[in-house]
Amino acid sequence: MQKKKVLGIALVICCVLAAILYFQFRPTPVAGEKEISVLVVHGDQSEKSFVYETDAEYLGEVLLDAALIDGTEGPYGLFVTTVDGETADESKQEWWCISKGGEMTQTSIDTTPIADQDQFELTLKTGY
Repeated sequence: MQKKKVLGIALVICCVLAAILYFQFRPTPVAGEKEISVLVVHGDQSEKSFVYETDAEYLGEVLLDAALIDGTEGPYGLFVTTVDGETADESKQEWWCISKGGEMTQTSIDTTPIADQDQFELTLKTGY
């Protein structure tokens, strides 16, 4: 019984430390005017570039306002289903990958902060 109590306390401490680290080092949005670029890579591998000047703080705000993306709200934020008129086909396990500077983002599109001169990619991928 004593061992379970110690393990429970240790687990709570780990969770608190993880939360502190997350809030300390999470990406934060930048206020003010900024310019970002977005490269869309379609299923046929064709590419199209977009440049936006905005004072928005999150990527989803910019792309929704520009009507570049559409999607469905879920428990983790906006799930992007359509980009630049191309809709991912779930029956083919297609999905839109959001990356920044070639690295997949760890946040949903509506919680991805932006800063001046950021470069994002939206790539249609196949396979989960």
